[in-house]
Amino acid sequence: MKIQDYALKEMKRMKGIFSKLKTISEDKKAGEFYDFANNYFKDGQYFFKQGKFPESFEAFIISWAYIDIGLKLKFFEVPGDMKGFFTA
Repeated sequence: MKIQDYALKEMKRMKGIFSKLKTISEDKKAGEFYDFANNYFKDGQYFFKQGKFPESFEAFIISWAYIDIGLKLKFFEVPGDMKGFFTA
C-alpha cells in the first residue's frame, strides 16, 4: 500500500469515529480535547485534498491519539464495536 492508501483508510476510519463519538464529560478539558482532535482531523482532510499524503496521515493519527486519550480520561465514549480501535 502507498501512503495515499493509508491516509485514505485513516480518513474513513476517523469519519466513522467522529460520527459516533459522544462527549460524556462537562469538564472544560473534554471540549479542548475534542477541538484538538477535530482540528487535526480537518487538517488531515485539507492535506489529503492538497496531495500531501504523509502530512494527512500524520494529522489523522494525531486526531486519533487525542480521542484515545480522551477515552482514557473518560471525556468521550464510543460504541462497543469501535472500542477495538483504541487502547482505552
